[in-house]
Amino acid sequence: MTPRRRTNRNSRGPGDVIFEFSAIGNSVKVSAVDSRTGTEVSIVGPVNAGESALRNNAMAKLRYVMEKRNPVPLVSRGTFA
Repeated sequence: MTPRRRTNRNSRGPGDVIFEFSAIGNSVKVSAVDSRTGTEVSIVGPVNAGESALRNNAMAKLRYVMEKRNPVPLVSRGTFA
């Protein structure tokens, strides 16, 4: 039995992500949609880049866009002069 990964529903990162691959000539358009927020991003890469590389790039862009829309607040501890 494989262990299940625990996800925090209150986190600001992407939840379940849906990927769509569309071949356009020598390029592939990859769309990534966060199912919780509906945030969608897309990238274009070469056909021979490989599915995992394209998926990782689309996921990185999705995380970037979501962090930019909802930045994590800076936690200050202690006294600053």
